[in-house]
Amino acid sequence: MQNQHDANTLAAMLDPGPMRLEMGIERLASGALVVACRTAMRGCTGAMLDWWFTYFETDEHLRWWHPLDHRQHLGWDSKWEKGKNLIGATIRATESLGDIPPVTATIKFLEPAEFFDAEDLQRATANHAVSAIVCAGIGFGDDVVLDDAGVPTGGRMMHVARDNHEGLVLRSRFVLGLDAHPVPDEIGLGLMRHCHSEFTYLAKALPSLFYGDATNPRPADIW
Repeated sequence: MQNQHDANTLAAMLDPGPMRLEMGIERLASGALVVACRTAMRGCTGAMLDWWFTYFETDEHLRWWHPLDHRQHLGWDSKWEKGKNLIGATIRATESLGDIPPVTATIKFLEPAEFFDAEDLQRATANHAVSAIVCAGIGFGDDVVLDDAGVPTGGRMMHVARDNHEGLVLRSRFVLGLDAHPVPDEIGLGLMRHCHSEFTYLAKALPSLFYGDATNPRPADIW
């Protein structure tokens, strides 16, 4: 991933300071399209976000996440372990981007170290600048091309969370068209809106869902 996206941009995603592009799209010299999204998830934490990705597994769960765009959960592969493991797992689901018709998405989750510099990751974690990171290779459509490791070749996805006194701030980045397949601006803008909407919806339910799992730490009494 690091050779597909500017190293300074990747490092900046791990820094609490403002970035040049927080919301919007940008075309790389290669023709690939970068989609940036920033979402405030009040009352949530990075631990909750990590938990969610090892929890959701049904159509109903997807509708909690985005009741309009998420259509169908087509299943995790055997590397996903509920409540335990996400890395190396692949999910397929059907979703739309607003008025853009539904397509099948293939997402294989990867180690953050495959995207970010190891020293930058260690520093950001130690300084509490990052509370969770979710990274993946992504592809859309019925004929997604995979590399030898089963990772979609067409795109990459990064979600970087930072906890603050109100909840968490989520920075999301997508890089589309890495396989030289042209991706129009309309798709990028639709994905940006979808991403912001889905995590805004999720933020409304996530704390209660997280505390509803008895294996998670109990909340303080709010009385």
